[in-house]
Amino acid sequence: MYRSPTMYGAYFNNKFTNALLYYAFLLPLLLFSPFLLIWELITTVQSWFGSTENMSGKVVLITGASSGLGELMAYEYAKRGACLVIVAIKEPESRLEQVADKARELGSPDVLFLFADVSKVDESRMFVDETIRRFGRLDHLVCNAGIGSLYSIKTDVTKFAPVMDINFWGSVYPTHFAIPHLMRTGGKIVVNASSAGVLNPPKGGFYNASKAALISFYESLRFEVSPAVTITILTLGFIETNLITAKYLSNAAGVPLRKDISSVLPTMGAEACAIAIVDGVSKGATSITEPRFMKALYLIKFLFPELHRFYLSMYFPSKSRKN
Repeated sequence: MYRSPTMYGAYFNNKFTNALLYYAFLLPLLLFSPFLLIWELITTVQSWFGSTENMSGKVVLITGASSGLGELMAYEYAKRGACLVIVAIKEPESRLEQVADKARELGSPDVLFLFADVSKVDESRMFVDETIRRFGRLDHLVCNAGIGSLYSIKTDVTKFAPVMDINFWGSVYPTHFAIPHLMRTGGKIVVNASSAGVLNPPKGGFYNASKAALISFYESLRFEVSPAVTITILTLGFIETNLITAKYLSNAAGVPLRKDISSVLPTMGAEACAIAIVDGVSKGATSITEPRFMKALYLIKFLFPELHRFYLSMYFPSKSRKN
């Protein structure tokens, strides 16, 4: 039988000592948690008064910019004087041109809008190349494009392929082509992941998986590109955009929704969220969680998984449990 050659192997292989080591690490963490909380509070207050990047004349590329957070982030960057490249898929109801017009009115000196499918590698290369051709540089890449869905085991599993294609590859492709340009400017990558990638709410299925993949990929990538390029990972809760409405989710892959999520769960206004994101990115934040209380749920999820599953079951009761 294989024996671990390390001195710790015996502890890990024994059920009692393995559990004991867990609580031996957990207890000091809980004892020191008040001090860690104060440290977090001091860091937060310091960030409020920290220096803010001057965005005037800098070039920001935003995907998924025709609506929702992408649109609102474009307006926030425009107010700060940034040149914009806004990208969205071409659809009959697309408002991308109107977003470009409003961004100019709000102060952006130049706005280029392009229709492209971020899940296609050649189209991702195209809009990065067009950005450099037009402006000669790239300072911020905001990977915001994404779609939502509610998973059910009764739904044809192949219908969910676009969720991973758009939510994961739709960020990775433009990032790959943008990195050389961001290296030259000391730029930033902003990736719109989600708290769902950490908390794994029921019915999230492939949406949760796509966001968890984003978090893992960009956490790893930052070690390759830092300090030349700063990566900011957004782990957002429920934000008041069309993605959490019954109308949107009923038309998406998967099961329909009878009522808007905002009528059941606490949500944050999209405009306030966009302001918080651009403020945080401009101050060099490497992770942004909005609304902030979501961070407490992360702690519960990892330290007290049974409690995490309990409150999820309260908000998302299982139909099979009722039958």
